Amino acid sequence: MKVRIGFGFGGSAHPGDTGLFGRLVDDLESLGFDSLWVSERANGLTLDPMVAMSYAAGRTERLKFGPAVMVLPGRNPVLCAKAIASLDLVSDGRALPAFGLGIADAAEHQAFGVARGDRAAWFDEALPLMRRLWDAGEDAVDHEGPRFTLSGVRVQPKPVQQPIEVWLGGFAPSELRRCGRLGDGWLPSFTTPAVVAAGIATIQETAADCGREIDPGHFGALVPFVHRSLPERFVARLRDRQPGLDPAEVIATGVAGLADRLRSFVDVGATKFVLFPLDEPDDWQGTLNAVADECLPLQT
Repeated sequence: MKVRIGFGFGGSAHPGDTGLFGRLVDDLESLGFDSLWVSERANGLTLDPMVAMSYAAGRTERLKFGPAVMVLPGRNPVLCAKAIASLDLVSDGRALPAFGLGIADAAEHQAFGVARGDRAAWFDEALPLMRRLWDAGEDAVDHEGPRFTLSGVRVQPKPVQQPIEVWLGGFAPSELRRCGRLGDGWLPSFTTPAVVAAGIATIQETAADCGREIDPGHFGALVPFVHRSLPERFVARLRDRQPGLDPAEVIATGVAGLADRLRSFVDVGATKFVLFPLDEPDDWQGTLNAVADECLPLQT
């Protein structure tokens, strides 16, 4: 199976350095990274993921790109499907849509306008509907559900990728089952090889129960690292989500050793990776060069 390595960027707007994002995109393309992944925070100092991906698409010829991750509950599925199809078309099939429910944050929930308890049902209706709208074999879509009613709705032009692949994250049992039912790939974050191995088994089992099959090369992980000490906010979040876990097990300090960490994931069946700095480096270009030297030789 092919190992592919992407790089995650928080999408910070950096008002004092408006050219930073462009330089980062250029370097990822020239160094040979597989993909760029941008964050979504409606209340944060981040670029809108659709704008960031469009900018990257127009600036590159080979680099793929995706959101890590785009919140689906609260988005109109027709308009979202249209935007992603258009992005995939103009980039000649380089879009990697990745969706989630959104972080546990009251301000983010307000921004998207969907109650926390309603997000899963919204997601479960919206994503299959978007797949139908993308499908070149289905022209006009009729749909009547709890949240959306469509009659003869079309998304044109269709995306280049047929089918377009959708990536999901998370490692809670419900999230694993959702990936098995609805996803084409899995990219969990802040996790260990043992958790990934167990998650792959659950996803494959759920997919088989639903009459689906997920490409064995579509399992991976978002692997965070820091340049200095671990940010306390991430340590606190990890302790809330995974009590008893040593943060050093899932967050690397420095670039040296990242390749060995990726190899431990490859050993359990993961092949798609996103390396994600949790703190701002003093020199972005230096960080990219160091990560490329350390990890890109693993790409096959």
